[in-house]
Amino acid sequence: MNILFVIHRYLTILDTPQNERKSKFVKRVVMIGGKAAPGYYNAKAIIKLITAVSFKVNNDQGVGDLLKVIFLPNYNVSSAQIIIPAAELSQHISTAGMEASGTSNMKFVMNGGLIIGTMDGANVEIAEKIGEENMFIFGELVDGVNKIRKELHEGKKGYAGGRLKRVFDTIKSGFFGDTKMCHHILEDLEGGRDHYITCFDFYPYIIAQDKVDETYRDYRKWTKMAINGIAYSGFFSSDRTISQYCGEIWDIEPLPVPHPSTNPQQRTRSFANLAEF
Repeated sequence: MNILFVIHRYLTILDTPQNERKSKFVKRVVMIGGKAAPGYYNAKAIIKLITAVSFKVNNDQGVGDLLKVIFLPNYNVSSAQIIIPAAELSQHISTAGMEASGTSNMKFVMNGGLIIGTMDGANVEIAEKIGEENMFIFGELVDGVNKIRKELHEGKKGYAGGRLKRVFDTIKSGFFGDTKMCHHILEDLEGGRDHYITCFDFYPYIIAQDKVDETYRDYRKWTKMAINGIAYSGFFSSDRTISQYCGEIWDIEPLPVPHPSTNPQQRTRSFANLAEF
């Protein structure tokens, strides 16, 4: 859904007269990180689409720095250590009930990043602690997801809507080059096999993204939301987590750690008595 929105945003920029673009659009750099197992065909197809869109958008001089798209291969903890403190917006947009958004969103909040996401996984806990007003929440809840899946199972069709259908048609047209390997995914989404209700959450997602742009233009409001997120995210610290695990699960007591020596010469030799063992 992230890359589908990027395409929608790109097409909207192209629809806008050149002299109006800078005043209408907030600059965005969208970074998508991930990896795919050798046999995971659909994941590879999505990565292919992301890189194809990236090549097209990043080389469009008419768009310039209004939109850039980056795929970060082999995303891992070492990459996250650099990216998370620098990010201003973190997207955690898994389908409600799938528990696919983990604790990295907590790290983004602690580092001053704002979250756009569904009420799924750790987003639920974060919303409870920092308040939904300090996040950009969108999409169906679990009951809504189940209701839509039931309708799809019963044969519901024609739900993609004009803006999303334009995105699908643009991909299929070859506008982004050879992306045939992902066409079957688009056909599944349109044909009633939208298990993750991508087509249904897409439009609330657009509204939430518009709210992101509106808030980003208000520097004081954006900064206030970021500070509130940092201030109220202390509950998610590893100190609190481990302490609670010790008391409620592991049933162990803390072990006092001796204070370091006040003698400068002694401090240069850590655990000098280890030589005796």
